[in-house]
Amino acid sequence: ARTRRGVNNPDAASTTLTNSIIQTTHNWQKKLTPEQYVVTREKGTEVPFSGIYLNHYEVGMYHCVCCEAPLFSSEAKYDSGTGWPAFKEAHGTWERDESHASVIRRPDNSLGSAGTEVLCKNCDSHLGHVFDDGPDPTGQRFCINSVALTFKPRENNKPEKPEEN
Repeated sequence: ARTRRGVNNPDAASTTLTNSIIQTTHNWQKKLTPEQYVVTREKGTEVPFSGIYLNHYEVGMYHCVCCEAPLFSSEAKYDSGTGWPAFKEAHGTWERDESHASVIRRPDNSLGSAGTEVLCKNCDSHLGHVFDDGPDPTGQRFCINSVALTFKPRENNKPEKPEEN
């Protein structure tokens, strides 16, 4: 009897998976800058107070630099004084329900204590961390690396030309 690759042949499945991971890694390295790659794919952190979006106040949406999923609205951004862009909540959050947001949370002990990593739900990119010391009403502080984001300004809704009489 013939075996289908990956079904009855575990070695073929792991080889295919390994090749897939290598190909994906290669593609991310081609698409991203070295700093974006280290932060988003290897869970790095940019230097505090260095990010382009730290003191950015334009109205619009912050998207994932890897897959362009909408992550945070400029309306949720605030100055936390910590050195990274901070947001009260993820885009698509309803009260504390993040089921429609493009972020997921994952326990993380890499900071020296129990913390919560924030990832893009669509492509698993590391974005930063979330803490419970944010402002009301959410009490959340999403501390996000600028290099993990790309910004798209809100389109100006210019009023229509008045009708000529």
